[in-house]
Amino acid sequence: QVQLVESGGGLVQAGGSLRLSCVASGIFTINAMGWYRQAPGKQRELVAITSSGSTNYADSVKGRFTISRDSVKNTLYLQMNSLKPEDTAVYYCNLEASLGSVRYNAWGQGTQVTVSS
Repeated sequence: QVQLVESGGGLVQAGGSLRLSCVASGIFTINAMGWYRQAPGKQRELVAITSSGSTNYADSVKGRFTISRDSVKNTLYLQMNSLKPEDTAVYYCNLEASLGSVRYNAWGQGTQVTVSS
């Protein structure tokens, strides 16, 4: 069974920083991990993703956010700097993994990030 537990959200002023963490538990091979966000009234969107050592970011966060993964701790991070009010959303961790021929796609419970102006 795959489980994801997120932490690190909160309230911050514009220009501030936050670091989100996502711990993955279970026995599997990680194929990709990423962060998504969903603002009120909007669809969930990709923020950043890492797979096989490569990373990709949404244009809106490039240069401000950094995704990283600690393979030993099975933990995914999102360092968010120069935060803007438009970054306010619930942030979700996502895991694509496999165990033999079984594929997993799991989501964390979400963590609220609120940026005040």
